[in-house]
Amino acid sequence: MARFSKNFKRRAARARFAIRRKAFGKPRLSVFRSDRHMYAQIIDDSCGKTLCSASTLEKNFRADKSSNCDAAAKVGTLIASKAVEAGIKEVVFDRGGYNYHGRVKALADGARSGGLVF
Repeated sequence: MARFSKNFKRRAARARFAIRRKAFGKPRLSVFRSDRHMYAQIIDDSCGKTLCSASTLEKNFRADKSSNCDAAAKVGTLIASKAVEAGIKEVVFDRGGYNYHGRVKALADGARSGGLVF
């Protein structure tokens, strides 16, 4: 399991609070990145409910490796298709304190190509 420094935790906490201030009134696309998998969920903060979610652990997800940029892009398109089915077109992207680089960027690009606007 990855261990994070105190500075990372502080930066991530500041980023989480900043994005939640901006996301008031809109659904939030939250990203979690572990060493092996990628998770994304769209959350409505006004009622505190998850509207839809996608990850590399789903049964209908097929990838050779679940911890690379290609798998993250597939998760992005999967969450976008579920969101469009649920009637969600515009979200606020919550990168969860991670840098907008690599797998997080690939997931965001996949979600944009799937039809989400942010």
